[in-house]
Amino acid sequence: MTDLHLAAVDLGASSGRVMLGRVAPGRLDLTEVHRFPNEPVRLGHTLHWDVLALHRGVLDGLRAAGPVTSIGIDSWAVDYGLLDDTGALLGNPVHYRDARTDGVAERVTKQFGAERLYRTTGLQQLPFNTLYQLVAAAGTPQLTAARWLLLIPDLIAYWLTGEVAAEVTNASTTQLYDLRRRAWATDLMADAGIRADLFPPLREPGTRIGPVRARLGLPGTPDVVAVGSHDTASAVVGVPAAGERFAYVSCGTWSLVGVELDAPVLTEASRQANFTNESGVDGTIRYLRNVMGLWLLQESLRTWGATDLPDLLRRAAREPAFRSVVDPDDPRFLPPGDMPARIADACRRAGEPVPATPAATIRCIVDSLALAHRRAVRQAQQLSGRHVDAVHVVGGGARNELLCQLTADACGLPVFAGPVEATALGNILVQARAAGAVSGDLAALRSVLRDTQRIVRYEPRGDEAAWRAAENRMGG
Repeated sequence: MTDLHLAAVDLGASSGRVMLGRVAPGRLDLTEVHRFPNEPVRLGHTLHWDVLALHRGVLDGLRAAGPVTSIGIDSWAVDYGLLDDTGALLGNPVHYRDARTDGVAERVTKQFGAERLYRTTGLQQLPFNTLYQLVAAAGTPQLTAARWLLLIPDLIAYWLTGEVAAEVTNASTTQLYDLRRRAWATDLMADAGIRADLFPPLREPGTRIGPVRARLGLPGTPDVVAVGSHDTASAVVGVPAAGERFAYVSCGTWSLVGVELDAPVLTEASRQANFTNESGVDGTIRYLRNVMGLWLLQESLRTWGATDLPDLLRRAAREPAFRSVVDPDDPRFLPPGDMPARIADACRRAGEPVPATPAATIRCIVDSLALAHRRAVRQAQQLSGRHVDAVHVVGGGARNELLCQLTADACGLPVFAGPVEATALGNILVQARAAGAVSGDLAALRSVLRDTQRIVRYEPRGDEAAWRAAENRMGG
């Protein structure tokens, strides 16, 4: 068998890239062929995504990849573009960190009741869920004129193929998807004043979307194939676990911490704990909690203008543990801005020592993230009844040795770090299976990862009582 060449388009909150995957018996290689910035643009009072620049970056990357059999697209969740009945884009998509949804979640929850929302959609309450974005956009000219609403990966797929549809793993993040019926929640839409005809037919990962239109000037005529188009869905496919007893931390701008299940957990205790149920590949459920993640670190580095993160992490490792801790999920940390100042303010309000240096701030962030991982892993087990023997850290956070070791210490479980490129690898594996180059269920796909990718093991160490005391200070 000759090598199969596949392209993974992976759009993140701060950058996008196109990865070339080569698949052959006993081989799964990835090469980054193009990376491009994803910089939001503020126009007036509204924060937008520059989606046309993203599309240009995708096309440049696909040309750099050369001839491929297929293309898969994944991105962040909840945000969307609106098309009119000619297929034209109606304005730049609004960024989920925009302030237009301030107070909307509380108003909608009061109208419908949190229990109904959770019973139908299984989603945690996040202020930027698509439901709240659409309620905030009610009456705007763009929404009034729209024919289709397409989530970001579906929008890029439409521009490549001309085909309109919605992939289920991302659809399930909108709070407008009925998790048990595996269909759009049209009753909820009607009651919220949202037009159900905006939402296209649903498609499953592994489905062929269509060929790339020749006029785009790409080499050959590759197919676009639906993958787990929510990047976490692809990242969970890319977790190299053996068996079912594992927790995962897909660690990037957000830390998505949870377990993989066969059915959703829709209990009142689960709702109260703000856990989410999202569709995964092969009909699985991603039962997880969103933790603010490396956003705190990224914004701190941006504020300082710092570039030498490895040196900062080395210095942070020498700082005393637990000197200062904050709750990473404090909503004050959500918008862009001076993160070190916000962390200092949070410490003052909580009676914690205020970090005096960048290294102390970094140590506060990493200790706090490890504590948040501990809390979410423990709650996921308690609420789902799924006991875990190990934690898999995938994504960019797998490079952060201090965070991985502290996560092992905090959870009291071995941590397996890697692959860093779990999202792109999960994207490629679903395409490879659709092409017949690999076969089997998720366990079979994950065995390919264990055979071909570098994974680092961290053993737990340290004092459980100290972690418990620090968690109590954080508000756990």
